[in-house]
Amino acid sequence: MTSDLIAVIPNLRAFAVSLCGNLDRADDLVQETLVKAWSNLDSFVEGTNLRAWLFTILRNIYYSEYRKRRREVADSDGAIAAKLATAPAQNGHMDLLDFREALQQLPHDQREALILIGASGLSYEEAANICGCAVGTMKSRVNRARGRLADLLSISSAAEFGDDGDWQAADPSLIGQHYSRAGND
Repeated sequence: MTSDLIAVIPNLRAFAVSLCGNLDRADDLVQETLVKAWSNLDSFVEGTNLRAWLFTILRNIYYSEYRKRRREVADSDGAIAAKLATAPAQNGHMDLLDFREALQQLPHDQREALILIGASGLSYEEAANICGCAVGTMKSRVNRARGRLADLLSISSAAEFGDDGDWQAADPSLIGQHYSRAGND
């Protein structure tokens, strides 16, 4: 089997060069093909066409990488990466700690209602059944819990939820535009 694999290498290399047009990349493709074939030798059916099997592996590797590379953006000098900005992670962590503390200050029934509806994703009807109360009572508890949390966290509008609003997400369609902390550029 090893001698059969070695005998096909020149043909694999020629096929790889015809696919990618680059000798170095072709050698890499052949090497990847042989490694993949060797590691999956148990899936090769003895008596079938080894050469066709290897060519299929090489072709699949090439087109998989081609599809992957199509979505990548070349940034050899790091100019694009230097323009991207991400909100600092510690702010989110601190917000979570503040939220946990405020949540613990809610009355038990309101905290329970808010967790069942908001965090667990249950419907008001399901949460009411779990707590043994009317649906209207559950809605009232959730509403009061949300209002109390907003007071405890000093949130006055929906715009204050999430990040601090000064950071922009890195949108691939906007690559090349300047992102700044204040968004003024």
